[in-house]
Amino acid sequence: MLTRAAKAAFAAGRGHLPVLDQAAGPLEIDLTLSSDEVVRRLNHQWRGKDKPTNVLSFPGIDAAGLARLPKAAPCPLGDVILALGTCTQEAAEQRKTLAAHAQHLVVHGVLHLLGYDHEDEGQAQEMEGLERQVLAGLGVADPYALADHPAEAVR
Repeated sequence: MLTRAAKAAFAAGRGHLPVLDQAAGPLEIDLTLSSDEVVRRLNHQWRGKDKPTNVLSFPGIDAAGLARLPKAAPCPLGDVILALGTCTQEAAEQRKTLAAHAQHLVVHGVLHLLGYDHEDEGQAQEMEGLERQVLAGLGVADPYALADHPAEAVR
């Protein structure tokens, strides 16, 4: 289910990172389900935030790195790491299934690997719109509408 979500996000957002067109070999994304403690440590080490978070994304390669890869070598797009405890707690608080929430977070994380961000309103709208589109294709309800109206999350 999470692999399917990652592939769908990649297919929808790949054009945002045109350097991937130069990759001759297969593209790789590592998905990891981890503990809150491990994610807290990573969040502190790499983002300076000493707390767990639901998902972290670590890009794996840039244009210069891609150019140095042997022709048929796998291209490491990056890592998406979910904190299982935080994800479980958030899903319960938002009255949605863990499966739906985890799929949303994987889609969100993969889009980050492809260069999408939500630092300003315009970026956030673009990224959230693509997340909604991908999730709808997976049969997952709009996570942002549910966050605004938690009573509707019990579908």
